[in-house]
Amino acid sequence: MEAEVVKLWATMGTIMIGAVAPAIAIGWIGSKAADAIGRNPEAAPRIQTAMILALAFAEAIAIYALVIALIIKFV
Repeated sequence: MEAEVVKLWATMGTIMIGAVAPAIAIGWIGSKAADAIGRNPEAAPRIQTAMILALAFAEAIAIYALVIALIIKFV
């Protein structure tokens, strides 16, 4: 295979994994937070704060994957 084809496949794989993994993590975090708030509604502000922080970290992984994919594609 040519180098461009390999770079294109590597970019595609990076974007695919970088989009799917954080999406699953964000869904799981939201589900667990909703379960926790349902069990203990009085702790909702503390749970929500921790959930938003965890969602930001999961979303950062997607941004890192985008940066890596752009480096692979254009360098």
